Amino acid sequence: MACAFISKRIVAALLVCVAFAAPAAAQEASDLDTLMTELADPDNDNWRRAERKVIDAWSRSGSDSMDFLLQRGRDAIEEEEWASAIDHLSALIDHAPDFAEAFHARATAFYQQDRFGLAMNDIGAALALNPDHFGALSGLAVILQRTGNSEAALEVWRRVEAIHPHLQDVDETIERLEKETGATPL
Repeated sequence: MACAFISKRIVAALLVCVAFAAPAAAQEASDLDTLMTELADPDNDNWRRAERKVIDAWSRSGSDSMDFLLQRGRDAIEEEEWASAIDHLSALIDHAPDFAEAFHARATAFYQQDRFGLAMNDIGAALALNPDHFGALSGLAVILQRTGNSEAALEVWRRVEAIHPHLQDVDETIERLEKETGATPL
């Protein structure tokens, strides 16, 4: 009888957690959608606030331990300790394979080592999880430019501009690539 009582209490506690977690997750998604809309508005003077909040949201995995690994990886990138960054971020990806920011951060470390193939794989994973990740898209565009694929880079930069028109130098980069490729400005 005691086991049945404990089981009912556990089930009740889980149901309470689910009841509170679902609306919180829905609210978070709604807030992120609002922030992305604000960020995409070329006339929004508060775009920096929206950008910061989007990046903050993307940097939360839902686990303090996983967030710690992300921070360790980012710190190693900042210190240009590429092997350490890749180790931390690989551990993070092993434990949180649905966390787009982990792939984006590791792609950054691979890129810094001129390991473009590995960087592209991680960018692909990040974009599969978060198609609007303007950081991952920017990284993709830069790699495409560096490898001589200006037409594809232009297409990706245009996608970045639609998501984040305030991103530094995006207009100038698009204009330069349009001239370089002979593409018609949109």
